Amino acid sequence: MAAFEYIALDPEGKQHRGTLEADSNRQVRQILRDRQWTPLSVDAVDEQKKNKAGSLPSLFQRGVSAVELATITRQLATLIQAAMPVEEALQGVASQQEKRRLKNILLAIRSRVLEGYTLAQSLEGFPQIFPQMYRATVAAGEHAGYLDKVLNRLADYTEARMQSMQKVQQALLYPVILMVAAVGIVSFLLGYVVPDVVKVFVDTGQDLPGITVALIAASEGFQSYWLALFSLIGLTVFISRQALKRPTVRLSWDQLFLRLPVLGRFSRSLSAARFASTLSILTRSGVSLVEALMIAAQVVENRAIRGAVIDAAKKVSEGSSLNKALSGAGYFPPLMLHMISSGESTGELDEMLDRTAQNQQMELDGRIAMLLGLFEPLMLVVMGGVVMVIVLAILLPILNMNQLLN
Repeated sequence: MAAFEYIALDPEGKQHRGTLEADSNRQVRQILRDRQWTPLSVDAVDEQKKNKAGSLPSLFQRGVSAVELATITRQLATLIQAAMPVEEALQGVASQQEKRRLKNILLAIRSRVLEGYTLAQSLEGFPQIFPQMYRATVAAGEHAGYLDKVLNRLADYTEARMQSMQKVQQALLYPVILMVAAVGIVSFLLGYVVPDVVKVFVDTGQDLPGITVALIAASEGFQSYWLALFSLIGLTVFISRQALKRPTVRLSWDQLFLRLPVLGRFSRSLSAARFASTLSILTRSGVSLVEALMIAAQVVENRAIRGAVIDAAKKVSEGSSLNKALSGAGYFPPLMLHMISSGESTGELDEMLDRTAQNQQMELDGRIAMLLGLFEPLMLVVMGGVVMVIVLAILLPILNMNQLLN
């Protein structure tokens, strides 16, 4: 059986959309006719993955949010833990979904399971939704016979990743708002307020202070070239983003970014936390260390660190210890390497990787708090300094006029 999405009209002319499981497209059309509905289109969900451009259609391009993925995983783990067969568990979880997109995905996975594929193999049809790490963990759980425990770990992992990303986004939100507000205030002052005020000083014919002359020049330049200025900024951002899509340019940029005093350390902490948590859940679920390293490398966004992890995986496959392989990279903190070395020497690498993941997450949270604590007063000082310069440029000519009058 397979899952088919249909669009049909009832006898009153009302359009209906839904999903049915059947052996063929013809059978779905017959089911709809038995309901006295007129089928307009019937498409297999699996076949919808390919469009004319060879990419995912709009139905699957958006993927699934971390909250939805964690919820689905938790529900599936609960049902499987209750000794329910996988196909029935998928049917039960699908019936609980309010979004048609999620229901279609789960029914399509169930159809492949009914055809004899494993759950991990069935998930391969939706790589944008279930990443390689997710599928490899499920495959290890099926092979070892404790799929329910693995799914619960995956749900915990997904929720932890979601919370970590939310912390980063929340930490960046306030600084971004401050920056936008600063640019907006300065643009408003230079474009509307300053020209009207300094016009009075220019008409008096008096000698203006250097700071006022500079402000007048900046204001006139902004009024004349503001469109070109913002267009240049937008073009620079666009060209930079296109250039970063090239592997060599992206690698060079990531290497340079890691050398920055504060942001570089933050990037290393973020990559180390993601790498450690992913490697921990993979090894605890029964995935081999070399395969776990190759998969964990894909969750690291920094290309320089990702390449170092891939090189470490090759060294481990050649017989090197994980500690020595990662030490050669030079990107991971000493405490993390020490804990991994301790786990390898005591035979408790899985447990130490889990502790390492928790330790790296705590360190990341601390760095986020530190960066936020530094950036907020820095932005306030910069905004205050800009406003102070503008106020001084306006007040100094007024004070000079008062002195002349006296």
